[in-house]
Order: sequence, then C-alpha cells, then structure tokens
Amino acid sequence: MKTLFLNPPSYDDFDGGAGSRYQATREVWSFWYPTWLAYPAGLVPGARLLDAPPHGYTPAQTVAEAKGYDLTVIHTSTPSLKMDIRTAESIKAANRNSIIAFVGGHPTARPEETLKLSDAIDIAARKEFDHSMVEVAQGLEWSKIGGISYRRNGFIHHNPDRPALTNEELDQLPFVTEVYDNNLDYLKYNSPYCQYPYVSMYTGRGCPARCTFCLWPQVTQGHRYRVRSAENVYEEVAAMKAKFPKMKELFFDDDTFTADAARARQIARLLKPLGITWSTNSRANVDYETLKVMKDGGLRLFVVGYESGNADILKNIKKGVRLDRARRFTKDCHDLGILIHGTFILGLPGETRETIEETMRFAREMDCETIQVSLASPYPGTELFEYVTAHGYLAVDPLLDEAGYQKCTVQYPNLSADDIYQSVERFYRSFYFRPRYIFKSVRKMLTSSEECRRLLKEGMQFLSTMRQRRAQLRHASMTEA
Repeated sequence: MKTLFLNPPSYDDFDGGAGSRYQATREVWSFWYPTWLAYPAGLVPGARLLDAPPHGYTPAQTVAEAKGYDLTVIHTSTPSLKMDIRTAESIKAANRNSIIAFVGGHPTARPEETLKLSDAIDIAARKEFDHSMVEVAQGLEWSKIGGISYRRNGFIHHNPDRPALTNEELDQLPFVTEVYDNNLDYLKYNSPYCQYPYVSMYTGRGCPARCTFCLWPQVTQGHRYRVRSAENVYEEVAAMKAKFPKMKELFFDDDTFTADAARARQIARLLKPLGITWSTNSRANVDYETLKVMKDGGLRLFVVGYESGNADILKNIKKGVRLDRARRFTKDCHDLGILIHGTFILGLPGETRETIEETMRFAREMDCETIQVSLASPYPGTELFEYVTAHGYLAVDPLLDEAGYQKCTVQYPNLSADDIYQSVERFYRSFYFRPRYIFKSVRKMLTSSEECRRLLKEGMQFLSTMRQRRAQLRHASMTEA
C-alpha cells in the first residue's frame, strides 16, 4: 500500500514530537524527532514520514497530503488523543477508502477504548509496531498480524501480542538517520539541553528501571534493555556528518543508555576517533571509570531523572537510586566536566509542601547546568495511574483541557492540585534566579556571542511561558468561580 507515517498537527506551543507528545506547553522552542515512526517508514518501500508540527503543516495541509495514501499510521498519545482523532476523521472524510492505524502508548494501554472513540480508526497497534505496520502495508490478512487490535464489520478483535524485538532484530532495522535525511529537515528540530542543530537516535529499547510513573517501559518497550551492537551503532553514527553537515550534537535517546555500562564504554571508545559531541540519558548511579571513558569518547551532557529530593518519595516510585548515590554521581560528573540536565517531578505519591521545598533545595545542591520541572502525569497503563485512581487522588481527567493546556491531574489530602501546579514556577525561580546561577550564565554569555544569543532567547521564552501559566491559572479559577 501507499503508506504515510504521520505525526499529526498539535496544539500551539505543544512539546511536540511523535516520541514526546507530553501535555505541557514548552518553556523554550523544542521538537523531538519522530524516531518510532521512522523505523517502520524505513521498512516499507516508498513510504513517507511526515512530521507535521516542526514543519509547520496545518490540519488542512496535512489532510490534503494524507488523503492520497492507502494507509496512514498516526502516532498518538493520551494528551493529544482528541486532536489526533479529529485529524483522522478529516482524513477519512477526504478518502473513505483509506486505512488509519493509531500507534503509541495510549492505543497500547487502551486499544478497545481507542477504537471505540471513532469509526475513523481502523487499527490500534500495540507495543512495538514496526513489523505489524509493515504487514498491514503488505496487505496481510489482519487476523494474522500480531500486536494489533482492529475493527471489522462492527466488531473489535484483539490479536495476541508480538514478541519484543531481539538484539539481533534491532541490528537488522534500517538506520533512522537515513529516513530523517530523506523525509525531514533536521534544522527544524531543537532540544533545549542539546547544542543546535542536533540529531537524535536510539541504540536500544526498554529500560530495566521500575519507576512507577514512566510510560515507555511499562506500556510499550518493556523492562528488558535490548540493544543494538556497538558496531552497528558506530556504522550509523559514522555516516551522519555527510547527511547532517551542520550537526553540532548527537543525542542517544535510549531511556537509560548507561544501563549496560560495559557497552556504553565500548560505544564511547568506538566514537572517540569520529570527534562527535554526544549526549544521552542516564540514571544517577554510573561508576566513575565509566563516566571517565564516556567523557573521553565525546560525551558532553547527561539528562538525569532525579525526580525528587525526598528519600521516601523515591521509594514510593521505585526509583532505585538513593540520594547519597545521586550526590556521588553528580560530584563525579562535575569533577569530570560532564554537564547535567536534571529533571524533577512534583506531585508524586507522598508529596507535601515540605517535600517540595526539600526537592528544591536538593536541586540547588546538585547545581545542574539546566533543569526541567514537570507535573506528575498518571498515564494509563502505569503503576502511578493505578495508584492515584485506586486512592482517589486523580484530580481531573483528561490531562488537557480542550485548548491543549496542561492540567495538574493529581491531588493529595493535604496538597491540592493548584498547590502543586503553582510550585512549578517557584521551583524554576528558586533554581535559575540564584546569584550563583546568574553569575555562571553571564560568564558564559561573555565568552561566546552564540551562547549569549541562545540564553537571551531562551530566557525570554521561559519568562513568557511562566506568564502564560499564571494567566491560565487565573482563568481556571475564574471559570470555577
């Protein structure tokens, strides 16, 4: 079939990208690569990958493009589901013979609900959908395709799951960077913690950690870290400079690249002669020797999920990294010159006004290069969702209002959803408005005109976002009144 893999239009200022349709307006300009769609797009001959948000496609332009395809595969998520359904219905109205498949976390966690939400959705693909979408495109009888749920003659059918791809099968997948090169403009993508322009890819799937809030391991990828060989990764990276000549940084977007320390060291040693700057995700428990080898091999920055500065909350969410271990890891990174983008979550089980202050102090102590402060988001299929639902802590549902604005969806007996929501801005201000941080930023601006322009631009975007958050809160309060 003539096949389109589509990351559909999103809300204005949505933190876009098929791999990261998170329900927050972005603090600064950012778009993540549609990597999960790129893999099957590379497997289907003649397929096109269309990433509408960063390329500025309106809903009307997207439908005009999609109506010419026999099969459209749409990546969706819980917060973007309503808008994505509208896109699917418009495509179906323009071409009633088109087949539309929804893929991603929400169709995996709730396939029947997804199909019942609209007659425009023919298939809900579950978990890893690479080969199931290839088989649909090949015209294979749907009843024989593992990992899909589908509607036929008014009835919904659920086929058995497909097994997760093995290490060897991951090595056989196409290089997503080739799919990017053929379908995307890499200058349209930006990550606030990466040097611009950057390119993102995966070296493995799954995460052995058991964090109760994390969507991908619990719902789509699993807890077994399956990996491509170091040689396979090197082969893809070695060809990137020719494809993306302006690229300043490569980001390995594995949930936890450092889960296999020996492999991380091997990849770093292979990459060293290439002279490529790269960054990746990590847990705060990597040993010093591995950090040193990675830094020597071109590592610039880690994205580290600290989540909370309270030991009990870390136990509640099964983080598996103690505060003392995180402190030692962070000191090692500072000593080696490895930068850290620290991520924190407010509203996790056990949160109180006191623990929020504790986490703010911990963040200042870690003194990361940059931080991200998120609201706890109970996605269907996660332990966090089951916990807040069972205890009556789910404040509102869905995660977004009709305009696409983020809500705080959790509350606790002595901590309201508004309290948690308002703490996000206080957290950012307590970290970024410190004299120590301001002095460090000014020093960076004085040493680099490019860094000066970047920091000023992102600072204005950040302040604008905080103003929008306050206005949104006032509007919500007036509506309730």
